[in-house]
Amino acid sequence: MPLLNIESVQQSQLQRDPFDFLVVPNFIDSDGLAQVNADYPAIDTAANHDLESLSYGPGFARFVAEMRSRKLAEVMAEKFDMDLVNLPTTLTVRKFCERTDGNIHTDHKSKVLTVLVYFNADWTATEGRLRMLRSGNDIEDYAAEVAPIGGTLLAFRRTDHSWHGHTRFVGERRMVQLNYLDQSTLSVASQRLSRLSTRFVKNVLGLR
Repeated sequence: MPLLNIESVQQSQLQRDPFDFLVVPNFIDSDGLAQVNADYPAIDTAANHDLESLSYGPGFARFVAEMRSRKLAEVMAEKFDMDLVNLPTTLTVRKFCERTDGNIHTDHKSKVLTVLVYFNADWTATEGRLRMLRSGNDIEDYAAEVAPIGGTLLAFRRTDHSWHGHTRFVGERRMVQLNYLDQSTLSVASQRLSRLSTRFVKNVLGLR
């Protein structure tokens, strides 16, 4: 039985204010969530980690395989009216959030679609909830706010106005990010270079 509830994506409604995005609360059920969390990578730093640099168990590996499947790409392509099936992808994993996270941004230009899946047992904090923003300078001017509760999927089309961010939160915030990239052969390298540059700046400044 698959871990991912692809039908829940098909049945969800695409939101267009302030840009195209999709929220799917039941993308993974409680049993599947337990399987993935049991085999979640052992991460002890606050950053987005490339999947290739991590060790994890079979439950998490199964989740990754389904996330990278043609079936999910086809469903996302239909919902967003995009050609995604033959695009390259990257997948990163996060476990902790630090005080420098959550800044308003639109995502790297190499991305055409961002898909986030959360793995937190619950979320009582008012902070750390991702907001779909109407501008790049006001975290309070948002059209929707999504708590990073386990099993929830959030996907959005990357544009020059796909502003998003969250209020400051420090602590465990489990999240996997899948990105469909443009056709350029430099997209994967460009995105990884961007992440390495961010980590370098944080290390130099002593941020955690």
